[in-house]
Amino acid sequence: MINIKINNREYSFEEKITILHAAKKANLKIPTLCYNEKLAPYGSCRLCSVEVKGKKTLMPACVTRIEEGMEIKTHSEKVRRVRKIIMELIIASHGINCNLNCLNCSRSGTCEIREVAEEIGITEIRIPPIDNYEPIDNSSFSIVREPQKCIVCNRCVRKCAEVQNVNILTISNKGPSTHITTFMDKGMGNVDCTNCGQCILECPTGALHEVYHMENVWNLLENDEYITVVQTAPAVRVAIAEEFKQKPGTIVTGQMVEGLKLLGFDKVFDTNFAADLTIMEEGTEFINRLKNNGKLPLFTSCSPGWIKFIEHNYPEYLDNLSSCKSPQQMFGAIVKNYYAKKLDISPDKLKVVSVMPCTAKKYESQRNEMSKDVDFVLTTRELAKMFKHAGIDLCNLPESKYDNPLGESTGAAVVFGTSGGVMEAALRTAYEIITGLELENLDFNNVRGIKGIKEATIKIGSKDINIAVANGLGNARILMEKIKKEEKKYHFVEFMACPGGCIGGGGQPIPTDEETLIERMTSLYDIDKNSKIRKSHENPYIKKLYEEYLGEPNGGIAHEILHTHYTVRG
Repeated sequence: MINIKINNREYSFEEKITILHAAKKANLKIPTLCYNEKLAPYGSCRLCSVEVKGKKTLMPACVTRIEEGMEIKTHSEKVRRVRKIIMELIIASHGINCNLNCLNCSRSGTCEIREVAEEIGITEIRIPPIDNYEPIDNSSFSIVREPQKCIVCNRCVRKCAEVQNVNILTISNKGPSTHITTFMDKGMGNVDCTNCGQCILECPTGALHEVYHMENVWNLLENDEYITVVQTAPAVRVAIAEEFKQKPGTIVTGQMVEGLKLLGFDKVFDTNFAADLTIMEEGTEFINRLKNNGKLPLFTSCSPGWIKFIEHNYPEYLDNLSSCKSPQQMFGAIVKNYYAKKLDISPDKLKVVSVMPCTAKKYESQRNEMSKDVDFVLTTRELAKMFKHAGIDLCNLPESKYDNPLGESTGAAVVFGTSGGVMEAALRTAYEIITGLELENLDFNNVRGIKGIKEATIKIGSKDINIAVANGLGNARILMEKIKKEEKKYHFVEFMACPGGCIGGGGQPIPTDEETLIERMTSLYDIDKNSKIRKSHENPYIKKLYEEYLGEPNGGIAHEILHTHYTVRG
């Protein structure tokens, strides 16, 4: 046991943990900005400095490990004075044009600078703001970078490197000129960024945020020239209530539909319908490859961040990708083809808005291969802001149902929002199509959970199917390297760019920590469990769509509008 004193009280610990960790176990909060327990300690902000007996200088609690007999003071006069000075310097470096201007900041409701300043007791700003002017980076379809708001905490750099293993952000220069940038200052839209938005979730200051589509959508809702329809992704319904001070995982599906109708959308549909459609197309594609010695393993194609990652890093495996568009894009294609014909109007008169947990969906909607299937994409956070701007108290609304024919879905579709969900939904359908038997147990528990990589062997008829599931691009890289080395032969692999899957998307409410991910995931499985229909191929409106328009899964019409191709990127 290691015996120490914190603020004159004695504590014993079994291992050499950091002072920050020890204080947490002692129910003491030490302020931090650069620290995240899921990332390697960095020690740059120095707000966590504490006094250690025998040391001439204050010690950063996040990187200093406890020693036998150590005596620590976490809030002495010296500590409090130094923290205030450090915090004033951080605020000054936050930018001359945005110094404490919370009204135009993406993190106005979740600002860590404001929270820490309050904890430390900042009541006045004695240091004038530093003019560290750098132009705003608008080069990306998905993410805006505002360098003036950056405090160089390095969390975005570490998240991109350590968790996502993409490494497009870096620290440049030294001293007062230190700043975060991209390779050769090219901008996020001109490097290997996957648009996943995990850097946004990590940024404490609003220096990173999504490209906003809110004004475009407001303008559409005011324009009677168009019929404007909206689709909502599965992960949104278990997260958006957090923006209205509800606990993570609170299910507000019906209230969200009512809110969208109050905003003025002509039709409120469900991306889950297109998820069921994706299973019909992707499941059939898998079965065809399996039976006809096609390219295996088959990789899922629902996550646009994963798609861009493989295009940049593993282009030799593009033929392994399912040619299916994502549910978002399939929905847009169905609206502008099938639904337009049902209404007997030109597709140009239909506008499609998506509500997604994902910033990469904004980029996906702009890809040349997608034929403008989707016009604008709102993140979960953006929709919450629109509700607030319209005075809509989401959680106190009555429940409404989605409109049909594109609002009916199954339990299999809703679990698309979490890691392993696409795989589980596909297996439910593939099993019954291949064997002709009814699946007794619909729960594939071995692909559930937020573990980074999951593997299993599923028996379908007489064949053993090796499957794998990866969430987070760092884990995707690990699995891809395993596939390259042929360490194991897989038949079917699900990849999602974000930790936890879509529930942890870059457009979700902040914070999105592990506990929050588990609550959101649990709610999605609860919706599935309580659904009347839990298999995609049993969705009556999907059946009708094939009868009236598509013909058969992977058929000529389906391939023309629901499938795509990919791009080799340098």
